Amino acid sequence: MAEKFDEIMNKMTEFLKSEAKTENIIGQPFPLGEYTCVPVMRVGLGFGGGEGGGENSAGGAGKGSGSGIGGGIGLEPMGFLVSKGDHIHFVTTKAPGVLNQALEQLPSLLQKFLDNRK
Repeated sequence: MAEKFDEIMNKMTEFLKSEAKTENIIGQPFPLGEYTCVPVMRVGLGFGGGEGGGENSAGGAGKGSGSGIGGGIGLEPMGFLVSKGDHIHFVTTKAPGVLNQALEQLPSLLQKFLDNRK
């Protein structure tokens, strides 16, 4: 049973390593008007397993063994590297970046609102 468990664990490890490729973290560049954009992802990997066995403590003929293994991978968009000429900057897809942009525009929006009320 231990050999089978080791074999499964090795296969899962190889699968997870193959999925955590650079192409999955830093995507393929694509043009957007005058800009070149490269998506950036966060990758999370996890796996675990266990194996056990036992015998009937009452002295009976019962024996047992078992094993299990599981794993997962998660990809989350982080933002884009955006370039134009020699200039490169990172544009986040996270809410704080969007919130900051909205707050930066708040004074001018408030001024427009007040001007329209007059």
